[in-house]
Amino acid sequence: MAGPETDVRRFAADGTRIFAYGTRETDYLAERDPRLGEVIAAVGHVERPVDPDLCSSVIHQIIGQQISTKALATIWARTQAALGEVTPGSLLAAGEERLQSFGMSHRKAQYITAFARKVDSGQFDLEALRHMDDAEATAALCTLDGVGVWTAEMILLFCMERPNVLSFGDLAIQRGLHMVHHHRRITPALHRRYLRRYTPYASVASLYLWEVAGGAIPGLKDLAPKR
Repeated sequence: MAGPETDVRRFAADGTRIFAYGTRETDYLAERDPRLGEVIAAVGHVERPVDPDLCSSVIHQIIGQQISTKALATIWARTQAALGEVTPGSLLAAGEERLQSFGMSHRKAQYITAFARKVDSGQFDLEALRHMDDAEATAALCTLDGVGVWTAEMILLFCMERPNVLSFGDLAIQRGLHMVHHHRRITPALHRRYLRRYTPYASVASLYLWEVAGGAIPGLKDLAPKR
């Protein structure tokens, strides 16, 4: 289980900032969903890194679309090493060709350059996102080239640390629900049911569903039909 509510962790042992939560959230989720409660008890506290900087978070999420975690880590490390601080100015100074040389696709380099140009010119106010509710922030982010609902939701969770994100478009979340609750298919209606059940702490539920999908609980199987 997580540590005491008054001892909500914000940093891992290596100093990395992590998504903060405590027993208030886990006790609530365990009461609302006893099966998820068993997962929480077995897994313990989940430490998922967050990046409070909106600019670098948007870039990180765009780069990470449809590639492996390992590939993302490699490209992101190259980007940071080459640019130092990832800002609209440093991205525009690098240009599309150099961004591609870090390992990202031409399309993603275009998206990132367009994003940097909008922020640098003041056309898009990144910091205004912090004052919007989840729906408003998602809609605003989706006006950016290369940002869809799933990417926006990951920014809400892993940058702004919004507490109530359960992404329907995330296949690992769906897999986790399959495994915990023995579903064969997660429909939009079923997803909404779980979101209501986990509200207002659906983001913490997401952390544990990702752990389950990654094999954290031996013996839990995905009963979804093979495609």
